[in-house]
Amino acid sequence: MAHGLVLRRDRAPPRRRVAVAAALGAAVKDSNPNQIGLRPLRLCLRGLRCLTTLLLLAAPASAAERYALIVSGANGDESYAQQYAAWRKALADTLEQKLGFDASHIIVLFDGGEGDRASTAAGVRQALDKLRARVNQPDLLFVFLIGHGTFDGNDAKFNLVGPDLESTEWAARLRPIAGRLVIVNSTGASFPFLERLAGPRRIVIAATESPAQRFDTVFPEYFIRALADPAADIDKNGRVSVLEAFIAASVGVRRYYEQRGQLATERAVLDDNGDGQGKEAEGDGTDGSLASRTYLDADLPGAAPTDEEMLGLLQKKASLEADIDDLKQRRQLMTRDEYDKEFEKLMIDLAKVSREIRLRKKT
Repeated sequence: MAHGLVLRRDRAPPRRRVAVAAALGAAVKDSNPNQIGLRPLRLCLRGLRCLTTLLLLAAPASAAERYALIVSGANGDESYAQQYAAWRKALADTLEQKLGFDASHIIVLFDGGEGDRASTAAGVRQALDKLRARVNQPDLLFVFLIGHGTFDGNDAKFNLVGPDLESTEWAARLRPIAGRLVIVNSTGASFPFLERLAGPRRIVIAATESPAQRFDTVFPEYFIRALADPAADIDKNGRVSVLEAFIAASVGVRRYYEQRGQLATERAVLDDNGDGQGKEAEGDGTDGSLASRTYLDADLPGAAPTDEEMLGLLQKKASLEADIDDLKQRRQLMTRDEYDKEFEKLMIDLAKVSREIRLRKKT
């Protein structure tokens, strides 16, 4: 985690506690800056049930071109300038060097950029016009916003150099683009972007589940890191889906605040069914099916396919492990008989699902 990022305490997290259904097993410690610390996280399975129509929409990236637009908005003071520069470089490097994006397909706009690389309203409009002309229906466009966000009670803005663009204009300018879209607004007060930009064949992620969560976010740190981190690969198919990166980032954010004894001022949400409601990575809901089958890397010959049944078993195993961890923490509050009875049941269930996983691996 880069240092120097200023975070302020916000009021208690608002309303929604819906989420992408998935679960994560344990991994490396969060203190290692090159890996994401993942421990068993209880998440339900309903949101990952296969929707056949969405499966058809999630075409393999190898049959299409991949493009990216990274916009690093107005910096503010120098500490932000350094942080945003580090994030956008890490993301661009990950896309090109680890996920195989063509360098000519990556557009980066930033505060201080010259000409068409400036993160101004004109620069954004010009970039989106270029992409609209280049991106075809099978293609994938990845848009990532880094910086500050504001909300005036009616609409949200992503802060640019000079006049800002409201979420309504972003929606209008993205609407004509024919390809599949993955849009991540990693700023504070970003939820209205999810509401405005959600639609068919789109995955929209906002770093906050409410415009009231308006302070600086650490979500981009963990999302960028997750894109190429094997620890984020839940189904162990050798690739990290957009859903897996979202879940890993959400876990990283939660642990960031927990380790500092702070109240979390951000809760990321994901929408991929077009209803504009969004779901956190803890809870249940129907979003996540498209994101679980969407990858930013290109399909590789011989790559392991996503096994929906195996993914479900792995999620169930991680969920049971989380239940066991929770039970151990509650042990002092229970009678011996209560604890033994619940522990035995969980261990039996865990043994059953572990056996199913072993059998599945043999087939």
